[in-house]
Amino acid sequence: MNAPVVYLNGDYVPEHAACVSIQDRGFIFGDGVYEVIPAYGGRLFRLEQHLRRLDDSLAGIRLTNPLPHARWRALLEELIHRNGGGDLSIYLQVTRGCAPRNHAFPAGAAPTVLATCSALTGNAPAVLAAGVAAITAEDIRWKHCHIKAITLLPNVLLRQQAMDAGAVEAILIRDGQVTEGAASNVFTVVDGAITTPPKGPYLLPGITRDLIIELAREAGLSCREAPVAEATLSGADELWLSSSTREVLPVTRLNGEPVGTGRPGPVWRRVHDLYQRYKDGLRSGRLS
Repeated sequence: MNAPVVYLNGDYVPEHAACVSIQDRGFIFGDGVYEVIPAYGGRLFRLEQHLRRLDDSLAGIRLTNPLPHARWRALLEELIHRNGGGDLSIYLQVTRGCAPRNHAFPAGAAPTVLATCSALTGNAPAVLAAGVAAITAEDIRWKHCHIKAITLLPNVLLRQQAMDAGAVEAILIRDGQVTEGAASNVFTVVDGAITTPPKGPYLLPGITRDLIIELAREAGLSCREAPVAEATLSGADELWLSSSTREVLPVTRLNGEPVGTGRPGPVWRRVHDLYQRYKDGLRSGRLS
């Protein structure tokens, strides 16, 4: 895109002209939440589900949603239009706003509302053909990971730990159980059955995760939400990551060892195809 346009506190402005105060609590404390929403062919992906998760995140930090859902839809659709449409990743962020630095909530501060767009290119064919590498790591994050908070330093450190090991993601372990990736949800396949850890405070309730479950079940595949022990990972036939930007991505090496055959598996291929069909339906307007 040329000259990206962003939305900031009621105005659409060129990205280079968007400014936020150094007193903003998002900058000072990481006091805010965010969402990442894909758009395919200019059409927002599961917007209502994303906005409900935004509501939950805001409630989790005791901040009222500054906009009704209808207004969110209108401003995001306008943002997509001003950035030329197509396949985009929309980032939106709400912070508690600007106030003199004090840990306690400020009285009367207006939330800062930001939304931006970037091109969404998807996974390269070579990546899908070969899969990616991941490592396991101790889950060092806080106890409210279901809140999509902008305070992501632990996730940054865990992702960098994976990158330093030649991998693309860290699969997190807490008390011997898989929670999620540093920036993804996790699925295993054992004897054809798909399992993903259940929702709870230690993992983000992924919108893409939920769609994968729906698509798999509609196709007659065995798919359940249940605890996944760390030991299950080494014996899994397939291992996947999911997120709004990664969609559903096969992991073929874990901690330097092959997962299953060391190639993307047949259950992943089936679910990946179902996901691509869903995206095609969204682009064509057959789905909303």
